[in-house]
Amino acid sequence: MKTQLNNKPYLKHFRKKLRNNGTSAEACLWRILKGRQVGGLKFRRPHSFNNYILDFYCPEIRLAIELDGAYHFTQEGQESDQIRDKYLNSYGIHVLRYENKWVFEQADQIVEEILKYKKENSSS
Repeated sequence: MKTQLNNKPYLKHFRKKLRNNGTSAEACLWRILKGRQVGGLKFRRPHSFNNYILDFYCPEIRLAIELDGAYHFTQEGQESDQIRDKYLNSYGIHVLRYENKWVFEQADQIVEEILKYKKENSSS
């Protein structure tokens, strides 16, 4: 029997809570990503993979986007992120990380990096 890795039912409450109480940076990026506005890609938010909840995920190109606040710049946060990213990479999921303020200051660069990743990794 195959184990479910995406959106495990026991995390549904946490995903819903995160979706309804996201940061202003997440809300801003979602306005850019929703409705296939970036390269026709469908993003989900938040999306869980095994025990991790991803801020944004595009299954078509197996791309996760994480917006990082202050915790992620501590030693503990960076170590945790490295473990998480290595785990996701082992399943073929690439992670792009951005500091929250990038969404407000350099959103066009985030979009460019997503499109570049799509171009380099599209299966079509």
